[in-house]
Amino acid sequence: MGEISRLLTEYGPAFGQALLLTWKLTAVSFVPGFLLGLVVAVLRLLPLPPLRFVLTVYVEIFRNIPGVALLIFIVFALPDLNVLIDYEPSVVLTLTLVCSAFTADYLRAGINTVSGGQVEAALSLGLRPMRVITAVVMPQALRAVVQPMTSLLIALMLSTSLASQVPFPGRELTALVSKIATDSAAGIPAFAVAAAMYVASGLLIAWAGAALEKKLRILK
Repeated sequence: MGEISRLLTEYGPAFGQALLLTWKLTAVSFVPGFLLGLVVAVLRLLPLPPLRFVLTVYVEIFRNIPGVALLIFIVFALPDLNVLIDYEPSVVLTLTLVCSAFTADYLRAGINTVSGGQVEAALSLGLRPMRVITAVVMPQALRAVVQPMTSLLIALMLSTSLASQVPFPGRELTALVSKIATDSAAGIPAFAVAAAMYVASGLLIAWAGAALEKKLRILK
């Protein structure tokens, strides 16, 4: 405990800034990733086989490729194609693409929980297919995937450690631990502090997800 106390005395503000950067990367990646995944999920419902095939390929690629491999490709391979993206946008783009693929896949599973009878009833009332999707199918699908999306958000928060693999402007938690371990002999206490912050962040997200799911269950 003494080592951790000394560590927090010296690096306390740095840990606070690293935690805020971790939360920032999580938010700016999750929001566009969720919206993009929502769009992909909706478009995959349209009766357009070529479009559905392309979107299915998109989901399978970014759902199965390792995040670090995707980041390396964006940072080091795209410049060979004259596509230059700065380090911070590269990390955000990587996390967004992965998040969107998993979101689309989870929403597809949520859509499958909606009975076909509801869709047929809505169509018989004269609703257009897109209106049926947005007003009948997607609201129920979103309710069904609160817990999977909560787990995805936690995984995304942990994946912000990808930023430690590039010269990122600022240090998130993993990068800060690496710097402390390099500069001093306090690597293990630094890891313990960062791990506690990751766990606390994950528990907070899990609590918010459970509260949201409970509220949506009541509103059904």
